[in-house]
Formats: sequence, structure tokens, C-alpha cells
Amino acid sequence: MPERRKVRLIRTVGWLSAAVGSAFLTDVSRADNPAEVLELPQVEIVGTTPLPGSGIALRDLPANAQIYTSRDLRQQGAENITDFLEQNAGGVSLNSAQGNPYQPDVNVRGFTASPLLGTPQGVSVFFDGVRINEPFGDSVNWDLIPQSAISSIQIIPGSNPAFGLNTLGGAVAVYTKSGANEYPDKPGFAANIGMGSFGRRTLVLDTGGKSGPWDWFATANNTVDHGWALRNESRIHQLFAKVGWQDDRTDLDLTFTVANNYLEGTQTLPASFDDPRQPYTYPDTNINRVAFVSLKGSHVLSGAWLLSGNVYLREFRNQNISSNVNDAFGPADSVEATNDAASIDQTSRGAGLQLSGSDRFAGLLNKFVLGLGLDEGQARFRRSTQDAQFSSDRGTIGIGSFMPDTDSDSTTRYLGAYVSDALNLGARWTLTMAGRYNRADIRIADRSGTAPGLDGAHRYTRFNPALGLTFNPSAILTTYASYNEGMRAPTAIELTCADPGAPCKLPNDFLADPALKKVVSKTIEVGARGHLGDNTNWSAALFRTNLHDDLQFISSNGAVVNAGYFQNVGTTRRQGLEIGASNRLTRVLSLSLRYEWIDATYRTGFVENSPANSSADADGAIVVRGGDRIPGIPRQMLKLRAEFDATAQWSIGANALFSGAVRARGDENNLDVHGQVPGYARLNLDSRYRYSRQLDFFCRIDNVLDRRYANFGILGTNVFTGPSGTFDAANPRAETFRGYGAPRSFSMGLQYRFD
Repeated sequence: MPERRKVRLIRTVGWLSAAVGSAFLTDVSRADNPAEVLELPQVEIVGTTPLPGSGIALRDLPANAQIYTSRDLRQQGAENITDFLEQNAGGVSLNSAQGNPYQPDVNVRGFTASPLLGTPQGVSVFFDGVRINEPFGDSVNWDLIPQSAISSIQIIPGSNPAFGLNTLGGAVAVYTKSGANEYPDKPGFAANIGMGSFGRRTLVLDTGGKSGPWDWFATANNTVDHGWALRNESRIHQLFAKVGWQDDRTDLDLTFTVANNYLEGTQTLPASFDDPRQPYTYPDTNINRVAFVSLKGSHVLSGAWLLSGNVYLREFRNQNISSNVNDAFGPADSVEATNDAASIDQTSRGAGLQLSGSDRFAGLLNKFVLGLGLDEGQARFRRSTQDAQFSSDRGTIGIGSFMPDTDSDSTTRYLGAYVSDALNLGARWTLTMAGRYNRADIRIADRSGTAPGLDGAHRYTRFNPALGLTFNPSAILTTYASYNEGMRAPTAIELTCADPGAPCKLPNDFLADPALKKVVSKTIEVGARGHLGDNTNWSAALFRTNLHDDLQFISSNGAVVNAGYFQNVGTTRRQGLEIGASNRLTRVLSLSLRYEWIDATYRTGFVENSPANSSADADGAIVVRGGDRIPGIPRQMLKLRAEFDATAQWSIGANALFSGAVRARGDENNLDVHGQVPGYARLNLDSRYRYSRQLDFFCRIDNVLDRRYANFGILGTNVFTGPSGTFDAANPRAETFRGYGAPRSFSMGLQYRFD
């Protein structure tokens, strides 16, 4: 980190600490502090805003929320949190568009949180109350979330306006561990060592403890994975540390996260390629680095009122190298390919303040929340291109130097003010009301001096309401209905890549393009949940979300499948049914089930360019009609989990996932003869043996039946049709390119906890 950034980081943290600390220096009466509840592995309290103090009992929440704890993550030993969510969470699916297990698109009810720049985002993600959708592109880098630091993950579906911008289909809130909860009796230390297929090696260390009002926790992760395919190696280095101070009125947590990750991807492959381990072209690499500090605090103002706040500073840098076919290659052209180098240098900062409390209104108990939030981000984007040729194995060999073609600044400022109230209308009824005013300002400026038309300023504002009602006719049954609205502002990438006549390449070649409209979501949900006896829990929900002025990346679909432009495409809809159940059949056997049916369709017709689509006209255009399915979203998913306690020390678990077919991007009209990617089934096994209170052994087998499957597709033109898959631009072939999942793999390890 440059010296000026270190000074700025230290200065900012000092100022933020003083500002938040001064807010808590109020002489108040003693009361139990409710702020820590979301740091605990609770299963009945759900956060309704990013900041502490807003948690309400699940029985009063008008949404089909899901909660997973560190025990769930540890028990199954999943490779990363996205794989865990795919296997267990209802309404969650993955797209392996980037060809790296740490970089999937995560879909929640058909809305995406993706690390890929330019993917239309629809899910907000929070880390200890801080929104970590990147200001540049609203993307989510899942590899930067340290799994060993997670205490719980909450998935709150719908367009809950309190979570702010980009909460179209839901919010994912991650809460971290504390030393007081992980090592409550005395300071301790734990080590986790693992190894597995494809050269995978993992070392995780953590330590923590408490002393008087102070507690601390730190964890470090070092993972090296050579990858199941050629050219999809991963190296993950993460460090998380938290220092907390707490008494019965005040809770302060200072956290620090750093990561330095190297990720290779294999891209999508033409369906005609017989070996899913090979790359289409290479290299394709991402280096993600982050330094992230945040201060979170709360203070009880009276027996029932809590003042909470947070401040943060985040430095993020991405370096990307991607290899691409020269889409303009002709018979007289010797330049077969290009190497594109891009970098993002980003600083984001923000603060939030919230007042929450319980009181009586007209004799009725209610929980009131009033909050403010400000998030700012500055990003410098640079991109350069190098001419290249292909080697016999489709690697690119550079010709000459990298030539700069984009150098731009973007600034984002998101301001929000929200209010919510949960009013108990008696012992059985709870009415929830909420609203949030959002203002988003996006500025873009050219730094090269050669593209002044790039300069621009955009502002988007909206007030988003929410209303919900829960009815608890008995202690074992909850029913609910809700309506809520959300908003997403176009990102800098989308605003500068909206001209059909000048498609951009992702990461983008910026242009001065027409302004886009904001996206507005409107969600209706009805559902029920309850208990059958002491051992069975169940839930069911029906939902419908309409997006107005939805944004779509329209691929130009030549030899370069990541080239295209953005446009508003009218109304789209995601609607469906979610069913969940868990049962402790016997003292040693438990089962759980998650089923989802989702109908994701365009409601407004439009025309797009998709020359690789078999139904395209002579100009390469296709007509998308109302009712056509949105690509990349499976219509049905079924997830089963079984856990068997063979002995008091030994447990065995199994996850079965059944996923329906998806349509490929570029097949938005659902008429391409090869535009459907088949559904698939996967079985995973895991086991854990507790040798002693200190020592655990664990093992895991993924994709036990070694199924070859793909969960993503895109239509494109394959130019490697020569002998042994060599470059032959004279004989291109339109095909479906698929993103494949990993074959069977095995991992094992041990965890030792030092006293």
C-alpha cells in the first residue's frame, strides 16, 4: 500500500474511532445489551437492517429468511461459502461462468451477486453491517470473505428497502465470530490442516479469548489449489482480526480484514470440446487484494433504546489479464488474438447511524428503527491491449507492447435514510412498516485526455416502501404476507457501455453512451412456517418480484462472447414457490429438504443481436417475447441433507442436489436448437470424527458419482475448429459454450484445539 494511503488509512480510522466513540459517552441506566445478539449463533433472531439492534424474532418476520451458523459450515467442510450455500440454502443456485470455484455467480431467487464486472447485480451483500458490493460495478468478490471468520449467514429474500440499493431479490448478511463467544472460558488457539485432490492444501489458524470487558479473535487462512482443470489454479490468503470491548450498555468492535488472492479461470467451453478440463484460451487471471477496517458500536440509551453505528474504510485492487479472440480477424490479418490487461484501484468508505428501541404506542408494543447511511467510492479503471497469436494449445503469445486504451475515474455516493416499525397488534398479530429514501450519484471522468465524451454525472433517487403482516394462531404456526420495493442504480460500467453500435468488452472499453434508467423491484410474498412436534420444522412461501426497466447485458455474440452492451429491456418477473423442512427422525438421524420452483421470464418484448442463435435472422437479430425464460436460472431445484450420528464421536452426512435445465445467454428467445443446458444431479458426502475434546478428523467427497455437468451456458462462435482444436477463423461454428462443474474430488484433514 503506498505511503499516502497508509497515512490516510491511519488518519481516517483515528477520526472514525473518535467520532463513534464520542457518541457512546452518555451516562445512562444499566440494561442488558442487545447489540451482541447477531454475533451469536442464534437461529431465531433475524437482522432487518445491516446495523445491530434491529433484529426481530423469526416468528414476527414477514419473509422466508434462512440462517446458517458456523457449526453448519464446520460440520460439512465445504470448500467455500458459495458451495455451501448452493448445497443447502433454498432459492440459491450457482453459475460457473468464470471457471474458478471461488468466482461463481450466486443467484438468489433468480437475482445475481457476481464477481464478474458487467453482470447485472440484484443481491446486496453485507459483512458485519458493511455493504461489500464493490462501488465499481456493484460486483461481489466472494473470495474476499474469510470463511473461518463467519459466525452466521442470514439470507433475507425480497426487496427489503432497509438494506438499501441493489436489494432487488434479497440480501445476504454475514456476521463474524468474537473471542468472547469462541473462547468464553480462557484464551485458546486452533489449527486446521487439510489436503485433497488436485493439489489442494489448506492451513487455517485461529485464536481468541476474553479478559474483563475486552475480547479478541483472529483467524488466518492459506489455501493452495492447483485446480481440477488446466489453468484454474487458486491461491487464497486471508487474515481477519477483531478486538471488542463490551459492558452491559456498550459494545464496540474494531475489525480488520486483508486478503491477497490469485485466481485463474478456464472460461466457458464449446459443447463440442470433449475434455472439460481444457481451457478455451488462456491466460485468464485475477489478482484480488483488499485491506478493510471497520468500527461498529452500540450503546443502550435507556432500558429499551439502542444507538448503533458503524464506519469503515476499504481499499481494493484488482488486476486482470484476459485472452480473447480477435473478433475482426480476416484472411489478411496476422493478429489472431488480443491480451487485455485491466486494473481497478478503488477506495470506499462509509458510515451508518441507527436508533432502535421498543416502546408502547397506543398501548401496543412496537419496535422502532430510524437510520442513516452514507457510502462513497472512488475507482480508477485502466485498460490496455496487446496484439497476440495463439499457440498450439490455445495460449496467447503477445506481439509487441500493451497499448493503453482506457483510463477513467468513477465516483459513487449512495445516501440512504430509512425507518421501520414492528407493531404488535396483540398476542398473535404483528404489523411491520418500513421505507427508505435512496439517492445515488455516479460521476465518470476521462483521465487519458483523449476521450472527453466519457465525462458525465448521473443522479437517481427514489423512496421505497414495505409493508408486512404476520399472524401466529398458535405457538407452532406463523403465517405472513408482505409487499416491498427496492431500487438499483445503473453502475459506471453500464452507463458507459449502452450503445448497441459500439459494443464493449468486459472488463470494459468505456464510451460515452446514453443514460440508462434505474431498476425498480416490486415484491409480493405470502408464506407460513411452523413446528410439528419437537423435532420437525417446516416453511413454505409463494413470491413474485417484478423488475421495471430491468437492465440486460446484450451480447454481440461474435467470436468474443464477453462483448456487448447494456440496455433497459422493460419488465421482467421472477415468481415461484419455496418449501423447506427438517426433521430429527431419531436420536441419531436427521433429514432436511429444500425445494424451489421458479418461473423467471421477460414480460416485455425486445430485439437483440445474437448471430450465434440458430433462429437469428440474416442480420443476426432475434426477437424476445413476453413469457420467454431468462437464461441461467433453473426452473426447479431440490436439495436434500441427511446426517447420521454413527457414534457419540462419529457423524456422517450427505448432500444431494438436483437442478433443472437452464437456458444459455444469447438464447433469450428460447428458440436456439442447442440453447438449453441440461439439468444434473450431484451427491456429496462428508464425515467428522471427534477423537477427543481437542482433536477432530474430517473428510469429504464431492460429486461422488463423478457426473459431468454444466450449470451455465452462453451462445458464441467457436473458431478453434481446426485439427486438434487449433485456430481456424475461416471455418467458425456457432455453438453453446458451457461452464462446467468440478469432477469427483476428495479432501481430508484434522483440527486441533489447544487449551
